[in-house]
Amino acid sequence: MSPTPVAERVERLSRASVRRSIEPDIDIIGSVGEGQVIPDELLSVAGLDLNLTSQQKAALSREEVASMLDAGVRFEAILEAGFALQIAGMNDLTDPRLTYLCHEIGEETRHQRAFQRVIRDLAPKASNPLAASWWLQRLDRQMSGWLIRHHAALYVMVLAGEEIPDLLQKLASEHPDTDPFLAEVNRYHRQEEARHLSFARAMLPELWEKAGRFERMIIRYVLPIGIRQMFEFMVHPGVYEVVGLNGWDTWKAANATTQRQAIRHEATRPVLAALIDARVLSERQIPKAWNELVGQ
Repeated sequence: MSPTPVAERVERLSRASVRRSIEPDIDIIGSVGEGQVIPDELLSVAGLDLNLTSQQKAALSREEVASMLDAGVRFEAILEAGFALQIAGMNDLTDPRLTYLCHEIGEETRHQRAFQRVIRDLAPKASNPLAASWWLQRLDRQMSGWLIRHHAALYVMVLAGEEIPDLLQKLASEHPDTDPFLAEVNRYHRQEEARHLSFARAMLPELWEKAGRFERMIIRYVLPIGIRQMFEFMVHPGVYEVVGLNGWDTWKAANATTQRQAIRHEATRPVLAALIDARVLSERQIPKAWNELVGQ
């Protein structure tokens, strides 16, 4: 039996992963420098006219980047758990999809180690208020557990979890005022995540075909709300308290700025486009929550 177009595409991705394997502990040399690590216009508070001192902006930049990388490490752990469960349930262990899932898990763990290095260099002091809530932690575990068992929904979140940091890292890596080592880590991450996005797009149509009615409802009406929250909490409220600002008030104001919303819209529109291409959603009847997420 000849391989399907999806299998052929996945095999090409596996070959690319072999050819372009990067070990961050060997191939990415250096560390984050002192002071401000991303420019003023890429801070989440850009547009709020807070009149911060240079010391406050430096501290805020380091806390924001650390918060985003912290979220990245934890999100990629959920993806790895979902991928591992998918592998465990496969009937055909020679399936090229399994091969690429092994590549992706390996690449994600390398990203986590690279992010861990950067977080260590940044030495953040902020305390995440969400982590102190017992019921929020319980809810998060329940939602994560559901997600890793429902592969169509998981792959939609893969798209969102890759597209959002991809844009943020693109903006940072291309700006001359970004810390050079941080910019290099961002470029490395984006290079491998491009393959992960291609894999998720290739897999989504067949996973959607297998999805049950409840999972389809969640994807259409609930996941866009979750994606928005994921974006907004990448910089958690505790970050602002480190520089003397009110945490929750500043977090709400920052996420309401035109600049921040524009980034969310730009980052999530490719996710919606992928769902339309996969026939998960119809371009003629897009649910309100998806339209609100992408700003249309």
